[in-house]
Amino acid sequence: QVQLVESGGGLVQPGGSLRLSCAASRSIFSIDTMGWYRQAPGKQRELVAYINSGGSTNYADSVKGRFTISRDNAKNTVYLQMNSLKPEDTAVYYCNTRPIRVNLWGRGTLVTVSS
Repeated sequence: QVQLVESGGGLVQPGGSLRLSCAASRSIFSIDTMGWYRQAPGKQRELVAYINSGGSTNYADSVKGRFTISRDNAKNTVYLQMNSLKPEDTAVYYCNTRPIRVNLWGRGTLVTVSS
């Protein structure tokens, strides 16, 4: 059973940066498109960014130009570099494949953007 573990969240001031990591318990990255998702309080979970096995990326309009997704297949890890953070980026961030595999949801990592 593959497990995904997110880390790197925390409290940051508006305009600040964070780097999130998603580590898989075994190799899935060489064949899967991986995505970062987030769920803000009172809102539905949404797709933030995804990266395919060839390294092509795609971003939600709300984060384009501020967030960068990347992957290291050798380390079974996908990253999300978040710059110029805004209060509306506050959410629990999760990684998963795209399309989603329901059994892969982890606990996520909380990002709070506040002064």
